[in-house]
Amino acid sequence: MSMRGGIIVLLLLSFFTFFCKESTAQKITWSEHIAPVIHSNCTPCHRQGEGAPFSLVTYEDVAKRASFIKKVTQTRYMPPWMPDPHYVSFTNERKLTDEQIAMIADWADHKMPKGKSTGNDENNYVAGTRYNRKPDLVLSMKTAFHVEGDNTERFVVYKIPFELPDSTNVEAIEFITNNRKVVHHANFEVDAVPELDIYHTADYMEDAQSHVEYYEQYVPYRTNMIYFGGWVPGSSYESYPANMGWIMPKRGVVLLTVHYAPLAKPEDVINGVQFFFTKTPVKRHIQSISFGSGGVGEKQIDPYFYIPPGVVKSFKVKVATPTDQSLLYVWPHMHYLGKIFKAYAVTPSGDTIRLVSIPDWNFNWQEIYWFPKLMKIPAGTVVTIEGTYDNTADNPMNQSSPPATVYGAMRSKDEMLTLVVVSLPYEDGDEEINVGLKK
Repeated sequence: MSMRGGIIVLLLLSFFTFFCKESTAQKITWSEHIAPVIHSNCTPCHRQGEGAPFSLVTYEDVAKRASFIKKVTQTRYMPPWMPDPHYVSFTNERKLTDEQIAMIADWADHKMPKGKSTGNDENNYVAGTRYNRKPDLVLSMKTAFHVEGDNTERFVVYKIPFELPDSTNVEAIEFITNNRKVVHHANFEVDAVPELDIYHTADYMEDAQSHVEYYEQYVPYRTNMIYFGGWVPGSSYESYPANMGWIMPKRGVVLLTVHYAPLAKPEDVINGVQFFFTKTPVKRHIQSISFGSGGVGEKQIDPYFYIPPGVVKSFKVKVATPTDQSLLYVWPHMHYLGKIFKAYAVTPSGDTIRLVSIPDWNFNWQEIYWFPKLMKIPAGTVVTIEGTYDNTADNPMNQSSPPATVYGAMRSKDEMLTLVVVSLPYEDGDEEINVGLKK
C-alpha cells in the first residue's frame, strides 16, 4: 500500500472511530437510561413536599441542571450515602455505579437527548409519599401548630385518636409533614386503647423545658403499645417482608412526639403518620430495641456522657442479646458533633458481625439501613456501639461558637449515641429471607 493510501485509511479509521463514539453517546437518552437512575436515586428527595431545594422529576427538571448533576455525581457529593460500603452492604444503598456516573456525564455532554418515552420516564410518583401507592389511612394533627421564632427548641407530643372498622395488617408506615426544615426529629407510637376516652383530652402537650414529664399526661393510653418508630432527616418509610410486621388496632391513639429545631422566624407545621395496609396476615411480629442513649445500656455512658470544649472524645456501649434474633434493619443516631459511628456484634464463638460503619457522620443524612436478608444474631452475642464526637472549633457542624461543654440529652446542642434495631425472634431459614424496602 502506498503512503498516500495508508494516510487515507488512517483518516477513514479516525473518522469511523469518532463517528461511532458520537453515535454511541447519542444512544444515551433520558427515557431509556437517565430517568431510571434519577427516579431511583434522586427524585425521592427532589420533589414537591420533600427537603431538597428543587425537583428532579421530569425531563425538563433534569435537563436544565444536567451540567450541575454531572458535577455533583462525579464528585459523589450526590446522591448522599453515608455508610462505608466496604464494611457492610445495605439493600437501600443509594450509591451510583461508575457506569451510571459516566452515563450521566455523556448525556449531559451531548445535548441531553430525550428519546422515545418508555412509560417509566413520566412523573409516576404519588403525591405526599415515597411509597409506591396512596396510603390507606392518614392520621394527622387537626390544625397547624405555630412554632414561635424565638430560637427555642420545643418538644411537643400530639395525640391523634382513631377508630377503624376492624384491626388490620400494616405493610408500611411513613411520617409526613408539610414543613420538614423545622423538624429536628420525630418519634411516634401506636397504642391500642379499647375503652378509655380518647377524645376529651388535650390534643397536644408542650413543654419547652422538658422532654419527659409531659408524657405523663398520656400515661393511661400507653399500657398497650403496638408499634414504635420515628423519623430523622434523610430517612424514609418503613416496610416489611411478607407475613412480618404489626397489626393496627381497631381503636387507639397515635402519640407523635416532634422535636422542633430553634427558629429565627415563626412557622406553621402540620405533622402526621400514614399507613399502608395489606391483606396478607402478619404471622411474625417485629420488635424495636433502642441501644445507648434513652435505651438499653444507657447507664454505661450516662454519668460520663459529656464532651468538654476543644476536645474530640469517644464513647462505647456494649449489650448482650439474651435470645436468638433476626435483624431487619439498624438505625444509628447522633447529633451535630458526631464524627464517626460504628456498630458490630461479637458472637459467643468469637465471630464478628458487622452492623454499620459511618466514617464521616452527617446529621442531615440519617437513615434506616436495611440488610439484604435477615441477619441472625445468636443468643449471648455482644452488640457494641462506638461513637466519636468533635467539640472543637474545627468542626463546621458545631452549634456553639466558641465551643461549649456538651452533655448527653435530646436537644440538638447536646448529644446522643443511639442504635435502634428492628428484629424478630429467629426461625430456621431466616438467613434466606429478603428484607429491603418495597418499591
